[in-house]
Amino acid sequence: MVGIALLGVFSTARAAARTILVFGDSLSAAHGLRPEQGWVALLGQRLRMEGYRYRIVNASVSGETTTGGLARLPHELRVCHPAIVVLELGANDGLRGLPVPLAAHHLAAMVRLARAAGARVLLLGILLPPNYGPRYTHQFAALYPQLAHRLHVPLVPFLLAHVALTPGLMQSDGLHPNARGEPLVLDNVWPYLRPLLRRAP
Repeated sequence: MVGIALLGVFSTARAAARTILVFGDSLSAAHGLRPEQGWVALLGQRLRMEGYRYRIVNASVSGETTTGGLARLPHELRVCHPAIVVLELGANDGLRGLPVPLAAHHLAAMVRLARAAGARVLLLGILLPPNYGPRYTHQFAALYPQLAHRLHVPLVPFLLAHVALTPGLMQSDGLHPNARGEPLVLDNVWPYLRPLLRRAP
């Protein structure tokens, strides 16, 4: 009986250690779609198909900024004990014209918190529409690669590459992918996430 009990403890610990926490905003929360249509749900399907045993926790909140994310992340880390944190925040900071250095500070703090909790981090980059002005959009575009270089974290250069400007792949708001675009969003993430994954023994 003791052996069975210990096996249960080890199995629970192993399951907790194999959690992927997706921590983002509406781009990861399947905004305007059914939850199963979003790229995060599609990621769960691909992991199973590829033989990876990970539990996905999607803690993304529509409208979230890096300020709110930094406040929420410690709780999510304590609850989920993730092996990997996929960090997708900053778009709403940019859309609101908030200072780029402040977003960079918050994102860096979240990367450090995740690492301190024992998680590997994948950073998802975002670009802004050009109507925000060349100076601000340039500063914002440089935010993610600079942060990834400084903190040595893998980076998806642009989460919506091949989606944002492709006719028929975005919702009417022009900001969020539709159901046809979401699989392509996953295709942008997958090559950078896969090296962080570990197959179950």
